[in-house]
Amino acid sequence: MKLRPWLFGRRCGAWLLVLAVLVLVAKHQLTQPLWDEPEVVVELGGTYEDLSRNSSVTVTSPIRGHITYGIPKADARLRFVDPQFGFITPAARFFTLGYNDNVIYSLRMSPQIEPLLIDDALKVVLDLQDQWRAKGWVAKGLRNNPTIVDTPEWRAYLRKGILAGITYWQADDKYQVMLVLARFEDYRNPTEERYLITLALAKPWTPFDDIEDMYDEPSHFPAPQPN
Repeated sequence: MKLRPWLFGRRCGAWLLVLAVLVLVAKHQLTQPLWDEPEVVVELGGTYEDLSRNSSVTVTSPIRGHITYGIPKADARLRFVDPQFGFITPAARFFTLGYNDNVIYSLRMSPQIEPLLIDDALKVVLDLQDQWRAKGWVAKGLRNNPTIVDTPEWRAYLRKGILAGITYWQADDKYQVMLVLARFEDYRNPTEERYLITLALAKPWTPFDDIEDMYDEPSHFPAPQPN
């Protein structure tokens, strides 16, 4: 008669322990840190083997001896690796890597899962610009392509859908980024203003220091200049 209550107590204690473990697991899942998100870890000049070893998402492999492109097989953010100039993007659905033989030489992506409302799109763009500025990247070509800011003038310029907002950033002589923000006609949300962001990165391809003072014809739709 004394054994049954003792067994019941032990079983009850075991179930309580299991329940406590499940609660801790659930809490852990709900509070996963940002770095546990699926990501593609890219080093310009790195190899496909480096990419595969460091990324948590599979990327299609290159064709040896050719210039080809790789595509992640799931939505993932970019973690661009550099001791000084590294940065991170939100998760992307459109994401391509350029391979020269087995070496990564460029990337092009849209750091979003779907077309965004203007508030959300500007938030992504401003965060990227803040990361670059903090890491020592320098905005280039400012006369024709000023950095994008959240002002009524910029919102009105983008809303027209005639020209995109384009900004260029450069990290010494190592990398150059082109960031584009443009209005996008989203058939799933035809009554809403949606926007698409495009990011392209490679070794510097436009010599801004050489051409900045050269004459060029002014745009009929100039981007808003800073005050």
